[in-house]
Amino acid sequence: MVVTTIGLTRRFGSLTAVDDLTLDLPTGGVVGLVGPNGSGKSTLIRMLLGLIKPTSGEAEILGRSIATPQAYAASVGALVEGPAFVPSLSARANLISLARLRGLPASRVDEVVSIVGLAGRDREPVKRFSLGMKQRLGIAAALLPDPELLLLDEPTNGLDPAGILEIRHLLQSLARSGRTVVVSSHLLSEIESICTFLVIIRFGVLMLMYAGPMADLLALAPTPVHVRPEFDSDHGRLRQALTDAGWSVVTPDAGTEATVTLTIAAPGEQAAQINRDSLAAGVTLAELTVSRDSLESIFLEMTGNDDGELAGARAASASAAATAAAVRS
Repeated sequence: MVVTTIGLTRRFGSLTAVDDLTLDLPTGGVVGLVGPNGSGKSTLIRMLLGLIKPTSGEAEILGRSIATPQAYAASVGALVEGPAFVPSLSARANLISLARLRGLPASRVDEVVSIVGLAGRDREPVKRFSLGMKQRLGIAAALLPDPELLLLDEPTNGLDPAGILEIRHLLQSLARSGRTVVVSSHLLSEIESICTFLVIIRFGVLMLMYAGPMADLLALAPTPVHVRPEFDSDHGRLRQALTDAGWSVVTPDAGTEATVTLTIAAPGEQAAQINRDSLAAGVTLAELTVSRDSLESIFLEMTGNDDGELAGARAASASAAATAAAVRS
């Protein structure tokens, strides 16, 4: 495992940012770290980097304790919040300065510039760079020590769609090269598209909501089948035929555009049989689709649908934590 935590906890006064977190992150691929605002994602990353100390608990990075971050610092690269560079200096000059501070050869600058796709632009002053290019430069700085593990906190924050696509391809390329890339992000569509492993955390006593392969979580989502007859007049006949065949047909609200579309609560792999049953009833389908909840839908179901629900859960969690602390004392 590239990262292991056991009962990792961090408190700031009366606020518990990370509470008794135990998890294992696999080596290789892109690992997504998601959770509502205030769930402790950034605090977790800072503890793993040795920037702040845990209140209690343990963690290991690449088999070394976070109590001695110097033992693994050369094998870990990080981008926390927005990268800071000297705007008037070129990208190359900024990277050379960082390389010298770490005792790395200047030749490494050429390598990382090529990896992140800034070759040919590296002699331009950073002040001319777009936000996406600055993020690439930040990742280049994180890659200077040729790390086994990259920890990136919101690497696509504030980027336009083109910039997000650039960073997505870059992270996938880094993972293919054998590195482990841990990405914290609130852009769930991006996490869904690039990550092979997912961790969902939430504030409170039960901190860990999910940790496992992305495919396994998405497989838990329901996959209803939607059918629409070629002719609207066949709607009633289709519904009756499918009901008689034993399917659970969901009737949409009357007066909506969906009234001619029927939803069958059945696994997506049963779509072919539903099509055969429709044809057996003499109804030709104009549409047959299988839908699956997105990561966003699953995430909201697990963590809360709105700020009010989250605030209520946060207050209940804080109350439970205070009660538990009083009992312990």
